[in-house]
Amino acid sequence: MFALWTWNGTTPGPGPADSEPLPLAVPTPDGTALTVTTVDCTLTDPEHFLSLPISAPGPSVTAWRAILGTDDTANTVAAAGAGAGNGVGGLPPVGHAVPNAARTAIVSAERAVRACVGSETVAAELRTTLKAQLRPYQARGIAWLRETAATHGGAVLADEMGLGKTVQAIGYLLGRAEPGPQLVVCPTSLVGNWAHEIERFAPGLRPILWRGGDLDPAEPGTIVVTGYPTLRGHGRTLAEIPWATAIFDEAQVLKNPRTQVSRAARALRADARIALTGTPVENHLDELWALLNLVAPRAFTHKTQFRRRFVRPIHEGSEGAAVRLRDTLEPIVLARKKIQVASALPPKIHTDLVCDLTDEQQRLYDHLLDKAEAEGFGSGAQRQSRVLAALTALKQVCNHPGLITGELDELTGRSGKFDVCADILASNLEIGSPTLVFTQYRRTGELLVRHCAERFGVAAPFFHGGLNSAERADIVRRFQSPDGPPVLVLSLRAAGTGLTLTRAADVVHYDRWWNPAVEAQASDRAHRIGQTRPVTITTLTTGTTVEEHIAGMHGRKSALADLTDTADSGSGVAALARLDDEHLLEILRRKRGN
Repeated sequence: MFALWTWNGTTPGPGPADSEPLPLAVPTPDGTALTVTTVDCTLTDPEHFLSLPISAPGPSVTAWRAILGTDDTANTVAAAGAGAGNGVGGLPPVGHAVPNAARTAIVSAERAVRACVGSETVAAELRTTLKAQLRPYQARGIAWLRETAATHGGAVLADEMGLGKTVQAIGYLLGRAEPGPQLVVCPTSLVGNWAHEIERFAPGLRPILWRGGDLDPAEPGTIVVTGYPTLRGHGRTLAEIPWATAIFDEAQVLKNPRTQVSRAARALRADARIALTGTPVENHLDELWALLNLVAPRAFTHKTQFRRRFVRPIHEGSEGAAVRLRDTLEPIVLARKKIQVASALPPKIHTDLVCDLTDEQQRLYDHLLDKAEAEGFGSGAQRQSRVLAALTALKQVCNHPGLITGELDELTGRSGKFDVCADILASNLEIGSPTLVFTQYRRTGELLVRHCAERFGVAAPFFHGGLNSAERADIVRRFQSPDGPPVLVLSLRAAGTGLTLTRAADVVHYDRWWNPAVEAQASDRAHRIGQTRPVTITTLTTGTTVEEHIAGMHGRKSALADLTDTADSGSGVAALARLDDEHLLEILRRKRGN
């Protein structure tokens, strides 16, 4: 993207259209140096940049437009490196003033032009072989993967969910079809989707779904697609084959380097290793080291050194260590946000609704908590399991009391949250707006499906972990079709990654997960490339209950956008278990005064 802004001779001003704040290096008032400051910029892609009406364009605009209008790539890049006044590529410093994380340097003119022109070259090269209309940032992603893997042996593509990491990876695979067979490892639920996408976007490649047994991927263009459980169980077979490329989708699966599947991934022989993930850090920074060590083991060999240099000081609040980390990651990790690269993508509208407990829910919630208090939470490993059991029961009460009592003949009027969700669905059905409803509990999903059938006469599919890959693929295909079902209920964990469900522009989170990044992943099943409408994301929280504690945790977390957050979703229960009984019960009790 190009960032356009104005200059009045002493200070920067906003761009010609809607602006986004970006840190850029701009001249000091006396013009003798550059300093990093936040500038309101208009973001535009190269195609629109060429035609955008700009009154009194400065030398940077003139130079960049000349660069984009030439076919002489080599001379253009060389001229850019020669400095201002050297023809088409002579960019003044403000024309490539993107600062590094430490704010001690800017991207060189040569590097900026090479990135831009190289991306255009990749787009032209793939125009006939990749059956997709690449957006400029996607072409840049493919070019970046080529450069980074060639230099470091691997890369982490950590674009925000919905920006098309899969099509970028397929574009990269296309360019490496000749050197040898290639491997894609992904969650089992996405194996069929990967094969479908390869056939759709790259008909010149030959995907093979492999679940074990004999394997001979000798034919050029072969892409073996397999799941992480298969890698774990048949790692030796895969390790015997010299792969040109190994791609690990939803690579956060490999966040623990001590697991069997992570060891199997590291044992693979591959000329290039590419990790794809929208959440390179789900819980803590050690997970980030695991991915870096997977794709670039020579640069990130020692976990102890990584912890000493980055993890510990960041945990202690060192801003300098966080800056050093971002600077260290820059050559290996590409993590772009939608606001940076997909300016045409509609906005997300977040709505948080606090739902009341019914009298039945209040009595049952207090009864379960009194019982847990009387029995105690124990100590050691037993304590954590008892805390988890108590939390699960209380959250089930928040969803619907019948999940605890077993009395499920009548569904409405008994759960404030259930009734609010039903009202949302009724409204969306009336206006014809397809809706996704996420829940972490299988039985809650089944109640929602039953209610849709009984009250609205709608057969809502339920996408959950108990379905095989063919059943899951069929649900997605049917929902995405123009006449598909108006409601789709989904398990948060089973459907939170890898799916495209852009027919829906309304998302409801029925219950709260500890980590906001997991909810964001799920929401972005609808808010991704291909979406044409603003996406409304509604989270339902039951007031006065432990769900308010979870919502408060969300408010204190940054969703790991800068790869330095240390929030631990998996330790949410463990953190509560470490509290003494008095403090734990204080969190779990209903806050009647709220």
